[in-house]
Amino acid sequence: MYLYLVALHVIFIVTWFSGMFYIVRLFIYSAEANEKEPAEREVLLKYFKVMSRRLWLGITWPSAILTLILGPWVMWKGGWLENFGAQHWLHVKLVFVVLLYFYFFSLQHIYNQQQKGIFKIISQKLRIWNEVATLFLVAIVMVAVVKESMSWLWGLAGLVGLMIVLMAAIKIYKRIREKHTT
Repeated sequence: MYLYLVALHVIFIVTWFSGMFYIVRLFIYSAEANEKEPAEREVLLKYFKVMSRRLWLGITWPSAILTLILGPWVMWKGGWLENFGAQHWLHVKLVFVVLLYFYFFSLQHIYNQQQKGIFKIISQKLRIWNEVATLFLVAIVMVAVVKESMSWLWGLAGLVGLMIVLMAAIKIYKRIREKHTT
């Protein structure tokens, strides 16, 4: 039973992350569509609104809830709670998971705004915000897989390095887009 729970937990983590990655892309497309001419804007925003609602409510939210249910269940069935105090890697992972849920709720806030036709965040900032999920994914997987073998200094340095690479890639992509639109 334990391995089935672990498998289901991993499946719903994957679908939850997939939903978070894709919803921000839809936020970006919606923000850019909002800057189009009225006729085009109306068609695109209607289309992206439906896509966002189906993704967010049909896949992402259920996956987040099932991940939250299955995670503690896996910890309990796997006996992780018996020696919880000594498993420092698990404490770090759970901190990242809590922060990930705060990120998820920030996406809910953006979702609510865009569903109402409010576009406060420009597409460039949304592109940056999209990479936050990548940082959480890398951090959580590394901590969960490597556990106590990980050097926290090297782990943190790797995460900062990844952040720098992602930000550089976003800037390069912005320059390429600007070059092709002029």
